[in-house]
Amino acid sequence: MTRRRELLTPGLKVGLLGGSFNPAHEGHLHLTRMCLRALGLDRVWWLVSPQNPLKPETGMAPFADRLASAQAMARDPRICVTDVETRLGTRYTADTLAALRAHHPDVRFVWLMGADNMIDLPRWRRWRDIAGRVPIAVYPRPGFTLKARLSPAAAALRPHMLDASDGALLADAAPPALIFLEGPESRHSATEIRDRGGWTAAGTSTPSRKL
Repeated sequence: MTRRRELLTPGLKVGLLGGSFNPAHEGHLHLTRMCLRALGLDRVWWLVSPQNPLKPETGMAPFADRLASAQAMARDPRICVTDVETRLGTRYTADTLAALRAHHPDVRFVWLMGADNMIDLPRWRRWRDIAGRVPIAVYPRPGFTLKARLSPAAAALRPHMLDASDGALLADAAPPALIFLEGPESRHSATEIRDRGGWTAAGTSTPSRKL
């Protein structure tokens, strides 16, 4: 099912949301729908990372459990949960994007990232290559949104920034291109879920009314 839904045709606008999904939660669904609406995307791929290089392996549930968690949470037919990074053998976002662009040169990919990750973007390997390969949309996160707008990466990309009202233009913009989306912030957090015992390193999740 995952690979069938990965089938792409030229001209499609596809958002790419990378993450550990340890576990997937309502916040992922909320921000995905925000991006679909604000950017006029046709689909969003949830790229379940085999292992985020910037996160410790301790406390990380097995990949199969995280993939299953994302599949269960993706309650929208426009979302495709994929293990493509595992199949490509890529560990870094820059390499994943290079491979996807090579395989699908006529698809309009957009990288989706939270304001918290925007702050850390200069720590990512070849982050300027990432910005030069696909447009980037930054969605709001509680406590990070203003800091992200003032971050070094945002300052470097400021000449290429679109207004939030021009979201529908982003996928067609030549990179580098950056937009900060506006909308309700979700306070759901994988860390908070794990801290209250709703998810364990073994990959079992406990139902909660908060979800």
